[in-house]
Amino acid sequence: MNSLKVLFIAAEVAPFAKKGGLADVCGSLPKALKALGHEVRVCMPAYQPIEEAYQKGRWNLQTLPGVLRVPTGAGSLSAGVFTGTLPGSEVPVYFIAERNLLNRPEVYGYSDDPYRFCFFSRAALELVAALDWRPDVIHCHDWHSAPALAWLNTTGQIDPFYRGLPSVYTIHNLAHQGRSVRKVLSYLGVSSPPMHEESPNEVNFMARGILHGTLINTVSPTYAREIRTPEFGVDLDPLLRHRHFDLHGILNGLDYDVWNPATDKHLEQSFDAEHPEKRKANKSALQMRLGLSIRDDVPIVSVVSRLDHQKGFDIAGHALHLLLNNYAGEAQCVILGSGAKQYEDMFLQLANYHRERMTIVLRYAPDLAPMIYGGSDIFLMPSRFEPCGLGQMIAMRYGSVPVVRATGGLADTVHDGISGFTFDDFSADALWYALRRAMYIYYHDPESWAAMQHQGMTTDFSWKHSAHGYAQLYEWAIARIQGY
Repeated sequence: MNSLKVLFIAAEVAPFAKKGGLADVCGSLPKALKALGHEVRVCMPAYQPIEEAYQKGRWNLQTLPGVLRVPTGAGSLSAGVFTGTLPGSEVPVYFIAERNLLNRPEVYGYSDDPYRFCFFSRAALELVAALDWRPDVIHCHDWHSAPALAWLNTTGQIDPFYRGLPSVYTIHNLAHQGRSVRKVLSYLGVSSPPMHEESPNEVNFMARGILHGTLINTVSPTYAREIRTPEFGVDLDPLLRHRHFDLHGILNGLDYDVWNPATDKHLEQSFDAEHPEKRKANKSALQMRLGLSIRDDVPIVSVVSRLDHQKGFDIAGHALHLLLNNYAGEAQCVILGSGAKQYEDMFLQLANYHRERMTIVLRYAPDLAPMIYGGSDIFLMPSRFEPCGLGQMIAMRYGSVPVVRATGGLADTVHDGISGFTFDDFSADALWYALRRAMYIYYHDPESWAAMQHQGMTTDFSWKHSAHGYAQLYEWAIARIQGY
């Protein structure tokens, strides 16, 4: 393939700002593309923690000379730009700094989020013009950068610098659509009739990204098929069926520089697929840290997740209660995460009832998560829907056998009876049956259990293959604009 110039526009990029898998992708995929010979630059907002990091000298951030003048429907606004690189690479990252809209403590959750990300999207496009660096492809992620595509394919066509720029639009989670009042389009500088997916006084930026992207992709092949159905389409399935020819699924990868049990400093004992017996030290260390009985003869069932509606914990409480009552053999349980109060309360009640067998940590602890992946035996992920999911891939790499619902990326990565256990119906009964099967193999067929662990640990989940897939999408997007 030819070497391409690619601009990433994203609301979050690990390690600078992270709320979910979007950040992991935008922090890892550019490095993999760079390794293939492509020139990639990343643009994201400078949230308050990033401004503070600049003041403290963290990440070696620098100030780009000059000031951007960003046109909006409310007049031109000024923005500064910090520069840095993705850790462990030479991939440039540009941080758009603006004191009122972007300099906030959190990434999301503000009533003016649509205006914030419209401003950011326009600023990202103004930045490349100011740098006199015209990308071959613009790669936008989720609704937060969809305003860039909405402007490019309408008002932007007047300017020769932007005219005819190909784009790829990646849907990380279709459920978050960026719905807002219609007047935000005037702020963006776009005049456009309502789409079928919008009411007369509404704009839906997820729908606009799907409409305006040259090509579209999701983060797993199965999710790309699922979102074309009413069950998973979140009211956008007719639009996605309309654009089915341009819709692709590319599985997310793992950053092996970060997730590697052979080098992970958070583990009590490093290990690899050839020496899985060394995991025992991590199991004991996990039990000791969390106050569980130190026993190697019972499995630890684990959850590392946001505790929200998507992740399917409505059906988990009943099954875990049965499990911890020894209905399928003795077990311990570890939960790490936070989120909706109803799920936090449910797990707290379970942990209080089964206090000798279960513990819960209601926060994300980056030092504890690898210990759970590397010390647990079974990893639970009963998602309602899952665009891709990284937890199950990390768990497999660290030797924890996943029990998952066969949806989205979970269906693409976990193979029943080979690298884990899957179930189809979203019900407590189906989850309980899958857990019982896992417990039976763990206790009664250790050779098969070891084979499943080995299969998971040796499956290649690196970005190597997926990066080639994205590079091919970029080539196709360019060809589409050129009329092929």
